[in-house]
Amino acid sequence: MAVDVLLPIFVAVPLAASAIAVLLPWRVARDILHIAIPLLGVFAGIWLFAYTSTHGTIAHSIGLYVGGVAIPFVADAFSAIMIITTSIVAVAANWFATVVGETRARFYPALTLMLITGVNGALLTADLFNFFVFIEVMLLPSYGLMAMTGTWARLASGRIFVLVNLSASTLLVAAVSIVYGVLGAVNIASLQGVVAGNPLAATAMGIVVIAIAVKAGVFPVHTWLPRTYPGTSAAVMGLFSGMHTKVAVYMLYRIYVHIFALDPTWNWLIIAFMVVSMIVGGFAGLGENSIRRVLAYQMVNGMPFILVMLAFTSDDPQRALAAGLFYTLHHMITVGALILTSGSIEETYGTGLLSKLSGLARRDPLVAAVFATGAFSVVGFPPFSGMWGKVLLIFEVARVGNVAAWIFTPAIIIASVGALLSMIRVWRQVFWGGSMNQKGVSPQLRVSFTKLAPAATLMVLSVAMFLFAGPLIDATLPATAGLLDTGDYQQAVLGDDAV
Repeated sequence: MAVDVLLPIFVAVPLAASAIAVLLPWRVARDILHIAIPLLGVFAGIWLFAYTSTHGTIAHSIGLYVGGVAIPFVADAFSAIMIITTSIVAVAANWFATVVGETRARFYPALTLMLITGVNGALLTADLFNFFVFIEVMLLPSYGLMAMTGTWARLASGRIFVLVNLSASTLLVAAVSIVYGVLGAVNIASLQGVVAGNPLAATAMGIVVIAIAVKAGVFPVHTWLPRTYPGTSAAVMGLFSGMHTKVAVYMLYRIYVHIFALDPTWNWLIIAFMVVSMIVGGFAGLGENSIRRVLAYQMVNGMPFILVMLAFTSDDPQRALAAGLFYTLHHMITVGALILTSGSIEETYGTGLLSKLSGLARRDPLVAAVFATGAFSVVGFPPFSGMWGKVLLIFEVARVGNVAAWIFTPAIIIASVGALLSMIRVWRQVFWGGSMNQKGVSPQLRVSFTKLAPAATLMVLSVAMFLFAGPLIDATLPATAGLLDTGDYQQAVLGDDAV
């Protein structure tokens, strides 16, 4: 049996599991299912990565229709490594949701599995319209998850989340329609390099990029993210942090490499937006009043570090994109850990407001240690993955050695200072200060290890990413090599119809 026919299983299994979770009357069975499926996704992603790193891109057309017409699933090492990491974050977030009792809501596990279905489909599709479809498969359960979890603020947050994402989805499907009208195709393999020298195609694809950038939370269309994510529960925010924005990042990489062919015409535009975005994300957290609102801006801060590498591919595109990919993996793991740590605090003390917490470093030293390691990683201090992430970015930017490199390198430092100040503010107000006993909190109240364990596990992975940075970098290189091998991608998707 050909291996490529297994690709639809990445969508079919979580989809079927979602249906089973709806029908299962036993909460324990539902809990096991919504942790086991993403855990299975981790191992399946590792297998897929190993296979595609050796054999190159594989693709399967549903119903065996001809390339360019069929619904195509395609995988290379780049999509495989993203599946691995999104699945890891999903395991941790669903584990935390089970521990804190989120799954008392009957349909919570089913909705998370439906979300994973959409994520896997979006990471494996080779068609812009089908990407829109899988984005909608992601969004529909996300609306339900926002409505059923979190504080009363979820009502206002959910309204903004629905409005922004429906608007972005409408723009995306309209843009895909324009692309089809202009170019007669929406299959990514059929659109290889069509933007070069074609202003009409560039305009059509530019609208697609804008719609996806909204979903990625990139400046200046970023404010919806820190206004909505903290309104839901920490488990759902952790799930969203590793999926929604990162799927958008994945497709922006795919589009810019395959369709824009790394056209340097757009470099300065990318740099301008990304520099402002990272500085805004770094410093805006100083104005927030809760832990997760501060962390939401660290999500905004991370996107430009990843996307700006598209503008520094003139010297060695494989290494430049590998640096961006390494930072993506670090950011997914680290921010997920920080969000789940803040969730363990909220579930124990009933609040995440900075003004109502203090002295946790003495009361809960293990929680303080996990949060501190995550904060150090976000800022870029050793011995955590964030240090290698930022060092690799600076090395690849410096390799180009042009004026843009001189602009971007100080921007990295300035944005990192902003992130450091934001983290210091959280540390000073939540972990230092007087004892919580003075605020009427029982001296016996502590964050249990079961609540902290998912976040601690992710932080152990962050430390491992630092210690084993060499093997991880070696893994990102074939991933970006697969991304850049557009000929192999085209041949796999279109077969004999490839030109």
